[in-house]
Amino acid sequence: MNWAFIRAILILPVNAIIIVPLVLIWASAGTDFAARPVPLISPAFIVVLLSSLGGLTLGFWTARDFVTKGEGTPAPWNPPKKFVLSGPYRYLRNPMISGVFLMLFAEALYFRSWPIAGWLGFFILANLFYIPRFEEPALEKRFGDAYHTFKENVPRWIPRLTPWRGN
Repeated sequence: MNWAFIRAILILPVNAIIIVPLVLIWASAGTDFAARPVPLISPAFIVVLLSSLGGLTLGFWTARDFVTKGEGTPAPWNPPKKFVLSGPYRYLRNPMISGVFLMLFAEALYFRSWPIAGWLGFFILANLFYIPRFEEPALEKRFGDAYHTFKENVPRWIPRLTPWRGN
């Protein structure tokens, strides 16, 4: 594993799904918004497990594909050099960010934490703004017609039922 990949993981998802939620839990301790974990034997915990596993699977799978197939990292300062159209990207344009959404949802539910739910809401809104206005135009410049065609066939947030095979 290379240093660029490790740095990208430490700076981006570790902050979004570990550091910020821990700070929110710490800051809300002793208040009406304090974390109150759900019981391990409960329907809510099953949802937490499924959401966490889905988010982690998407995160690891897509990050691995960015390194091995794209020859880059998930970080904007060292993006993939090759267009990645495999695995989850055949169903969804943003599976990596969707994985983060799922993990934050699981944390908010597990801790029954309104502050983490608020962070999730902010994170979603920020990406709803950032991705179409900045990330996608940059990807169209970098990958041209391949990305444009991908965009026309693969939804941004709601997965396709069948994998898109490309041209």
